[in-house]
Amino acid sequence: MKRLFRWYFKTSLILRIVINLAVGAVIGVGLWMASESSAQFDSYKIISYISPFGNIFVYMLKMIVIPVIFFSILIGAASLPIKKMGSVGLKTIFWYFLTSVLAAVLGAALAIMINPGAETELTDWQEMAGQLSNQTQEIGTKGETAGTFTSLLYSMFQNPFKALSQSNFLPIIVFTILFGLAIRVVMENSRNDESIRRLDVLLDIVKACRDAMFKLVDWVLEYSPIGVLALTITNFGLYGPKIVGPYVSVTLGVVGGIIIMVFVVYPLLMFAVTRHNPFVVLKRIQEAMIMAFVTRSSAATLPVSLKVADEELHIHNELSSFSLPLGATINMDGVCVHLPMFAVLAGNMFGMDITFPGLAILVITTVLASIGAGGVPGGSLMLLFIILEMMGLNSTQTSVIVALALGINPILDMFETMNNITGDLVCTYTVANNENLINKT
Repeated sequence: MKRLFRWYFKTSLILRIVINLAVGAVIGVGLWMASESSAQFDSYKIISYISPFGNIFVYMLKMIVIPVIFFSILIGAASLPIKKMGSVGLKTIFWYFLTSVLAAVLGAALAIMINPGAETELTDWQEMAGQLSNQTQEIGTKGETAGTFTSLLYSMFQNPFKALSQSNFLPIIVFTILFGLAIRVVMENSRNDESIRRLDVLLDIVKACRDAMFKLVDWVLEYSPIGVLALTITNFGLYGPKIVGPYVSVTLGVVGGIIIMVFVVYPLLMFAVTRHNPFVVLKRIQEAMIMAFVTRSSAATLPVSLKVADEELHIHNELSSFSLPLGATINMDGVCVHLPMFAVLAGNMFGMDITFPGLAILVITTVLASIGAGGVPGGSLMLLFIILEMMGLNSTQTSVIVALALGINPILDMFETMNNITGDLVCTYTVANNENLINKT
């Protein structure tokens, strides 16, 4: 038994995750097929015993993500000189906006090319969506409260303790950046040595807290293969391969677009700026990519992204601790590929003429309105309500489309989150290379 444990912990964490991902998919599909072939076989009961082990893993990650965000951003904002902060911050935000626009254009082009639902009867799609209508209404309620620009603006400035208790990422990031900048400004401008000394002590304490949190991240990651196994069994056991069949054109379009983003668009941009081999960088960040794929949560993957940026890419902490939490909140390239496909589907189903420029405007507007809505599994479904309402669909028509999206969302969400995390790390690496913020090894 000791040898087995020794072998297990010596095996690469990535290899353990991949193996459990494959095994979980096989077991999950097997459970789904068994339940479909025999009415007496209750796969849901089996999955109900397995799913808590996966949920515990996600809860573990969410347990540590808020402290990691707070300590990391605070150190980053307080450590970077104000002039440098301005340059790095503008480049980071510009990069995120650029890749989101490129993703939106790519998604719109693929949607028009594939033209999903063009030859499908509306009654057929409505029948497929019927089983999911209750979930649609619940998501719609959430979407209504998160979609306006005014509510977005208000949400940026909240009681920080309330935001921490509610895991509301955007106000946490805003407050922490401002707090860190205030510390930096006082340190640079103060002539009181005692005041500067106190702030240095404060930063040392925060750094110690961050280091302790990273150790906790290591412990949680050791559990990740078990969590991955349970999550994969649950996803495939509940939905099975049938969720891809009715929407094969939509699924292939979104997945194909994300593959193009990850393996074509990002590498070309990275090479154009850094002249480094982009596929070497992608190989180094594979742990974070796999974790994002499995957890379907940019926020839950953030501790792993920070760890990869430090240990694999050797990026200065003051940049990664600012760029990655920001990206986990505002960078939603995967959603930009996803939304145009369902917009075109809606247009075909309800006889609406959608032009390429109009679709691009809709997606870009949604991206701008979605700041702070990222980081959680399935967040794209709330944004889908926004873009469909902007197209002029009524509540009934919108519910039909979102209900359809629910059917394949677990699969699409995996690829979208992987795309988002990849974009975050590629952005951070590119800016770090441009600003000479990479440790020489």
